[in-house]
Formats: sequence, structure tokens, C-alpha cells
Amino acid sequence: MPALVLLGAQWGDEGKGKATDLLGGSVDYVVRYQGGNNAGHTVVVGDQKYALHLLPSGILSPDCVPVIGNGVVVDPAVLLSELSGLNERGIDTSKLMLSGNAHLITSYHTTMDKVTERFLGSRKIGTTGRGIGPAYADKINRVGIRVQDLYDESILTQKVEAALDFKNQLLAKLYNRRAIEAGRIVEELLTYADRLKPFVADTTLVLNKAVDEGKVVLFEGGQGTLLDIDHGTYPFVTSSNATAGGACTGSGVGPTKIDRVIGILKAYTTRVGSGPFPTELFDDDGEALRRIGGERGVTTGRDRRCGWFDAVIARYATRVNGLTDFFLTKLDVLTGWERIPVCVAYEIDGERVEELPYSQSDFHHAKPIYEYLPGWSEDITKAKTFADLPKNAQGYVKALEEMSGAPISAIGVGPGRTETIEINSFI
Repeated sequence: MPALVLLGAQWGDEGKGKATDLLGGSVDYVVRYQGGNNAGHTVVVGDQKYALHLLPSGILSPDCVPVIGNGVVVDPAVLLSELSGLNERGIDTSKLMLSGNAHLITSYHTTMDKVTERFLGSRKIGTTGRGIGPAYADKINRVGIRVQDLYDESILTQKVEAALDFKNQLLAKLYNRRAIEAGRIVEELLTYADRLKPFVADTTLVLNKAVDEGKVVLFEGGQGTLLDIDHGTYPFVTSSNATAGGACTGSGVGPTKIDRVIGILKAYTTRVGSGPFPTELFDDDGEALRRIGGERGVTTGRDRRCGWFDAVIARYATRVNGLTDFFLTKLDVLTGWERIPVCVAYEIDGERVEELPYSQSDFHHAKPIYEYLPGWSEDITKAKTFADLPKNAQGYVKALEEMSGAPISAIGVGPGRTETIEINSFI
């Protein structure tokens, strides 16, 4: 039985929650391996819509064990609030497992995030202001606070004091803010200890045993490939590895145990926040994609920037993730266009470029080169098989598959849980 990685192949918001939830009935464990509550997944079950941020999408499947791995940064207040909200709606969350090695987002991380963005002004990154970047920075600087530290007050106090030594200097002398009292932070963090304790586990051990026993384990990325700290459009990226390699480091399961890597592609392209976006639209088509697709960030509440499908990005995602399959989402949103542009290459300084340029400067100046595919007007939301799709919709899917470099094994034709065409089984 397989261990699968499922991740975004664009700039996030591709519909990973729907894909993960679709597989949830066949999966024993669903693992979030990176990111924090800057990720947002919308899952529609029947007439119910669920917005998930920290929790793996598998939390909605009663037979699935949801796991928050060591690579995630966790805001304990957000996690407990999200669990409470699901419990109130009748969802059993008792199976959740939380890595004791996951790092915590504290109130001083969110403070640093917000004041830094304001300080940067026009040069701001466009973060969500939720403290994710500063928490990862502390992790790398070895002054981070881990979940397990909640259960040793002495260690917790020492670590908080060490983390605040430098931050308080910045707050007072650079940002003209009050210093943060370490004792108050320790007291705040200790209030979460008892409520989190039932979920805390050695998740690396649990997951490796599960894979060895033939259980199906699904690793779920929080953001998209182009937001990866190493392989994304730096510096307009997240602070962790959203690509397939992050599944291993963020869970403690080795790469030789991964069987398939599935990339989620939206049938067009969106991104939230600052940074280059070659196919971005500023016209009526862009507004139509935003309106029909409901393109508003689950976590941020910000309108997403919208553009046509970018095959250059898709090929790049295939390469850096070693993708074995694609799940194409939101094909239904494109219904009604007479012809649909697809970016097949870029023009940079008068030259045609068919691969993503490694140079940040080149990518900022990339202009899309489009091919135009015939559109369709028929409603596709009731389609159950690929043959049920209009011929032009079939042609669009086949063209994207050929351009992207990996087979499209499933297609989302509507927002509902059952509105998916499965071409090849992932399991």
C-alpha cells in the first residue's frame, strides 16, 4: 500500500483540501508536514463547507488519523479554536496527533511579523501576519519553542527568555515598541499545555510503523510549489519547504518510503500576496475568474490575483517535486469562454524561454506567450467520466497534460465532494 505526497503545483490555493478529503476514505493517516495557519483549505461535504487552517483535511474523515508533523509551526490558540469549532459541528477530532517536535508560534512571533512588514513598507513580502516566518526563523536560529517544552516549565522559561533577549532590543530600539515580558509569555503558553497533551505524540515513530505495516499514509502540503523557501519565487515565498522533499523532513519518514507524488493544479492560475505572476489578468476576464471561482483566501480573506494557466510553472513543479500525477481542479470555472489562453512559454528580453528562469530578475520581466484553445459552454458539473466532458473540455485537459509533463489522474468539475472525475486511481 502506498505512501503518497499531495501538494500544490502553483502558488497555493489549488484545491488541496478537496483532493485530500476525496482520498480520505481510503487513507489511514493524513499528515500536514509544513506551514502553519497561513494555509487555508476549503472542503465541501454535502451542503456543509469547512475552512481548515492548521488541521489536516483528513480530520473530516471518521476512519482517518490526522497528524500535524514536526515540520509544522503551530499557534496553539488557533489549533484549539479550530478543534472547538469542528467539535461544535459534530466532527470527532479525538484522533488528532500532534508532534512533540513541532515548533510553537507565540504572541511575540505575530508581533514581530506585523511590525516588520510595516517597517518594510513598499518592500513588504505580503505575509499573513500570523507569525509563521518569525517562528521558522527562531527554529533555524535554535531559539524556538517546541510543543514538548510546554511540559517542562524550567526549560520553557529559559527558551522564552533567550528568544526575547534580541527581540526586545529590536522592538525597543528599532520599532519604538515596548519590550515583551518573558514571564507573561510563559504563563500564556502554559495555559495550553493540558488541553494539547492528549494529542501530543512521537509522530515520526507512529508514521514509520504505519508505513511498515502497509497502512496508507498521505502527506499533505500546506502551500504551493512556487511558495517553497528554496524553490519558489524568493523572496515572495513562505518560510518552509512546501515541495515534496519537505514531506520527508517535516514528518520523519524517509524518501524511499514515498510511492507517489501528486500535484494539484488549478485549471487557471492564482496567487495571494506580492511577487511576480506572468499570466496575471487586470481585465474583465480576471474579474470573472475571481468571481466564478470564488477566489478569496480562506485564511487571509484577501482577493486572489487571477490569471490564465501557466504551463511553464506546471513543468517546473513536475521537475522539482518528481510528480507522478496531477489532480486538475476547478475546470468548471472555465465554462463559458469561447477560447481559453494557455501560457506555453515566456518572452524575456526578446527571447522565447520554455523553462522557469532561475534568475529572479528574468522572472520579474517574463511576458507570457499564449496558445489559444477552444472553450465550451456546456455545464460539466454533473460529469462522472472523462467521456462525459464536452470535446473541447477534453481537449483542454489533454493539452494541459501534455504541456505539464505528468498524467492528469483526476479532474475537479465542481466544489462538492463528489464532483470529481477519477481517471486513474491514486491508490
